[in-house]
Amino acid sequence: MHDRTHISKRLADESPPELEGFGRDLRIDACRGIALWCIFLDHVPDNIGSWLTLRHYGFSDAAEVFMFMSGVTCALAYGRARQREGWSGVLGRSLRRGWDIYAASLLLTLACVTMVYLAGRDHLADATNTRILLEHPGAALAHAAILQYRPVNTDILPVFVIYHVLFAPLLWLLLRVPNVTLGASVLLYGLVHVFGWTVPAWPHNVWFFNPLAWQLLLVLGAWWVIEGNRFRPWVTSRAALVLAVLYLVFSLIIALSSSIKPLEPLLPQTLTNLLFPMDKSNLSPLRLLHFLARAVLAAWFVPHNWRGLATPVMRGAIRCGANSLPIYCLGVLLAFASHVALLDISDGLAMQIALSLGGILVMIVAAMLLSSIRIKTGRQPRSTQPTEPSPAVPGLRAAAKPWRSRDSGHLTTSVCSLLRRNRLLAPQQSPVVMGPRFRGNDSGV
Repeated sequence: MHDRTHISKRLADESPPELEGFGRDLRIDACRGIALWCIFLDHVPDNIGSWLTLRHYGFSDAAEVFMFMSGVTCALAYGRARQREGWSGVLGRSLRRGWDIYAASLLLTLACVTMVYLAGRDHLADATNTRILLEHPGAALAHAAILQYRPVNTDILPVFVIYHVLFAPLLWLLLRVPNVTLGASVLLYGLVHVFGWTVPAWPHNVWFFNPLAWQLLLVLGAWWVIEGNRFRPWVTSRAALVLAVLYLVFSLIIALSSSIKPLEPLLPQTLTNLLFPMDKSNLSPLRLLHFLARAVLAAWFVPHNWRGLATPVMRGAIRCGANSLPIYCLGVLLAFASHVALLDISDGLAMQIALSLGGILVMIVAAMLLSSIRIKTGRQPRSTQPTEPSPAVPGLRAAAKPWRSRDSGHLTTSVCSLLRRNRLLAPQQSPVVMGPRFRGNDSGV
């Protein structure tokens, strides 16, 4: 096992040797893509397609997956930027990415209010929180500019603006004192639940995603890239698997009993009052534990060379995950258009299925077009011959080692190995399917 003090000193003072030839873990983009599909389906009101998502089968949903994977991608992308350009490069790239998300947030706000106006349905203004923008455009746009106002379903973008702007100092701390940094994040999360801390918003002073609470998942994802291999034996232990399965079964029973009317009598009223309402805005501890239990199952049963990644559905998810910001914005607009179609045309089961599948298909086609444009403009080089996946991505061992190898002498214990072995983090072509390279702006949303 590498010496922690020695590693930290090298991370702080030197640029590690650069080694090429390691590809990208496509499970990252696949997870983000599936999360984007689930978010779209959940955003369409009274949609049968939402039963295909995680929301009805436990305490957490796709939002937790997306936030955690954003922390992973941020650590990987900005870690590469630090290795190539230093801390000034990390800061510059994080600020530019924050600006991209900020601009997308404002443009999406204008697009939402335009669609509400064109739809001509008065109650949609209330349902989408755009009435105040239509009636008081000056004040609403001023508050949108300082991230205090956003329409329904766009709440997560201002949160990511804050996280990207602050990620450079977070990465600096994680590289030096990763466990202390994670401990501070957990402490802040606990204080939010004890004292009800939040960030000012307008007009109702409520952030649907409280950034002081949801930061824990982002920090946890980045921490896992740096320290995950040290704790992997615990995560992949049989005891962790048994506990995770038991908790998931418990949450499944509770979730189905609360959402299916005939099953409601099976749930004691005292237990219902204790568990609900599940606080999503502040990331309820029950939601957090549920996500962690699902993560344990993923670590056990989804290896890096999982053949399911070669299927057309997973290829589409990978493309969507690699273009997460535009696809998320497109999903918000598609959800609104689907809502209008259900109101104006039909709200029957066939229409719900058609809109759900059609929306996901549009997202896949848009993602493929975006990837094609990047290739043609030279932003993403064509892949070469296959190589082993990057060992620094959570869930992977050292190169050429089996996924469940227990040879601790070759495990990577810090992001130093990430920077050493992944000069470009290029998509050297996976044995399964290709995804775009990690770039400085390919992080988070």
